[in-house]
Amino acid sequence: MKYPINREFFPFSRIAPPIRNPKVAGWMGSKMKPPRRVLKNRDKDVSVTKRYIKGYGGADIQIFIFEPFSIKNNSPCLVYYHGGGFFFEGAGYHYSLAKKYAIEVGCRVVFVCYRLAPKYPHPVPAEDCYSALEYIFGNADALKVDKSAIAVGGDSAGGALAAAVCQMARDRGSEIPLFQLLIYPVTDRRMDYDSCRKYTDTPMWNAKLSGMMWQGYVPNPDTDDIAYASPMEADRFDGLPDAYIETAEFDCLHDEAIAYASALSKSGSAVTLNETKGTMHGFDIVKAAPTTINAVNARINYMKNRFWKIQ
Repeated sequence: MKYPINREFFPFSRIAPPIRNPKVAGWMGSKMKPPRRVLKNRDKDVSVTKRYIKGYGGADIQIFIFEPFSIKNNSPCLVYYHGGGFFFEGAGYHYSLAKKYAIEVGCRVVFVCYRLAPKYPHPVPAEDCYSALEYIFGNADALKVDKSAIAVGGDSAGGALAAAVCQMARDRGSEIPLFQLLIYPVTDRRMDYDSCRKYTDTPMWNAKLSGMMWQGYVPNPDTDDIAYASPMEADRFDGLPDAYIETAEFDCLHDEAIAYASALSKSGSAVTLNETKGTMHGFDIVKAAPTTINAVNARINYMKNRFWKIQ
């Protein structure tokens, strides 16, 4: 089926990932590596530091810290969780966005390489992400980060992880992020939304792929902590950070993102909702598209306003 997706996203507006089952997705994801400029700290605009920290169960996980060369001590910090259906490592454009956020917002960005399904299903990815957030809070002074200006963000599956760690922080009585930046986020494994029923063959991502994703990410549907995989299944939404939530128009995840925005707003969180038009899931892979530029600028402006008004 064809959808009136803006032509500025061609050829990605005609592409769907060739995934048939979680095992294949996991194999494909395992072959992805960070860009060489990141691994070798050879970026001309930012310093990139690679560190290993302790994740869930004491395992080592990798993080990359993006720092503009002109950044000062005691800066804000965005802890970022990349998308990829819980199966894929961060793509090149994820790292490019992390760099852009760092430069344009004037903050440090911690890019978290959490472990991936189906080899590491729920709760491992969410717990790894929570461990990374705890690491940043616990080492803020050494990392030259303002402890009062630490936020989380993520796109797609990473949006689910960012939402999850906010719930985990609230439930566990630990320090809560200043805000959550959720870009076309996954929020509900039940998929009981019109957009899920309608967009079964959209490019980049669709409801069929989401169904397969949930099979690999949550093989045990009776898990007690399901809200940390599927944030809309939480018992309550009070006490959570304010949020910027962005949707794509022709995206099976559209309605569940709207539902999460509504749940947060009704429970007292201030929500900024940006519903982009003519877009499909993952549209910001086309960095030069005018719609992408506008959306990324909206994210940056939100972060600057929230981070720097408390400085």
